[in-house]
Amino acid sequence: MLYPMSPKVVELMRKLDSFIDRHIYPNEERFYREAEELGPWKVYPVVEELKPRARAEGLWNLFLPDSGHGAGLTNLEYAPLCEVMGRSHLAPEVFNCSAPDTGNMEVLERYATKEDKERWLKPLLAGEIRSCFAMTEPAVASSDATNIESSIVREGDHYVINGRKWYTTNATDPRCKICIFMGKTDPDNADRHKQQSMILVPMDTAGVEVKRPLPVFGFYGVPDRASEVVFTDVRVPKENMLLGEGRGFEIAQGRLGPGRIHHCMRLIGLSERTLEKMCRRVRSRIAFGKPVSEQTVTQERIAEARIMIEQARLLTLNAAYAMDTVGNKVAKAEIAMIKVAVPNMACQIIDWAIQAHGGGGTSNDFGLTQAYATARLLRLADGPDEVHRNQIARFELKKYSNE
Repeated sequence: MLYPMSPKVVELMRKLDSFIDRHIYPNEERFYREAEELGPWKVYPVVEELKPRARAEGLWNLFLPDSGHGAGLTNLEYAPLCEVMGRSHLAPEVFNCSAPDTGNMEVLERYATKEDKERWLKPLLAGEIRSCFAMTEPAVASSDATNIESSIVREGDHYVINGRKWYTTNATDPRCKICIFMGKTDPDNADRHKQQSMILVPMDTAGVEVKRPLPVFGFYGVPDRASEVVFTDVRVPKENMLLGEGRGFEIAQGRLGPGRIHHCMRLIGLSERTLEKMCRRVRSRIAFGKPVSEQTVTQERIAEARIMIEQARLLTLNAAYAMDTVGNKVAKAEIAMIKVAVPNMACQIIDWAIQAHGGGGTSNDFGLTQAYATARLLRLADGPDEVHRNQIARFELKKYSNE
């Protein structure tokens, strides 16, 4: 291996594999059923039942790097564990390692006041509450985050917040108690990247209205609880401002770097699980007098899938290593590359698996439609493919600027 796992990670991997075999896979059908029957406004009992078991086995807050609250792993060390958790939609939240709580906890850890850490970070770390992150807006092209129109205006000892957000993950969850909101405090600043700020908004504040859940390819609550939220004259104390006015874009970039690694590693795990399903399916089905696995087109797709997964994993581990050694800012190109490569890889492999399953692949019985919804969503979340490709091209062209 180019990136061998430390003994600590090997042991965590062993424990994680065991827990998933014993508790996650046997409960997936129940999880999807509860998500469908209870909907995005309710807590799914299976998740709450499994969380204490995961915590008791020491499989809790594994994502936190330099903190006394988690496993203290680097991005490179956490990556294979994140891949294993990504094999099931049920797993990440059970281990308190699901978005957007992971990114929000990291932001609170770095920038929140002592009082806000006690009020919000502590229960988040304990898995007692959940959080949301409000950045994307329906009225503008949010692929360019500087387009954000929501306002944060200082009035004495308070800030007044107005805006309409959507794809605000978790907002319909009854346990969602705190929102990290991004809006403009200085819309006329000549530097477009210093117009935005981030501020803490308790979800029970007057003027916060969760309008509706948003389905992702028809799924509510799985793969996430996408929501539309309106903020009308919402007043919060000035102390709720994170890091300072004009620092929102800076926080966003720091938050999204690790988040992109997490998304990509989870997708690699989902792709591995999908390839397993595909191989088992084609070995058990007979068409035109022989197993589907003996059809050349099937073998070509299986081979390509294996190659693509291995390429994606190495690219992602390389990005994680770069983040650990030179920092997120210097590793921008590596992060951008995985954000394009991995979701596209996952979409293709899941599409082949659907084809191999025949008509059943388009149903919800095999978990492939849910998997595709996740992979396709992540070609947009945390920045669409087009933005990352443009960024990669600029980095490449810059190498020749002095010729």
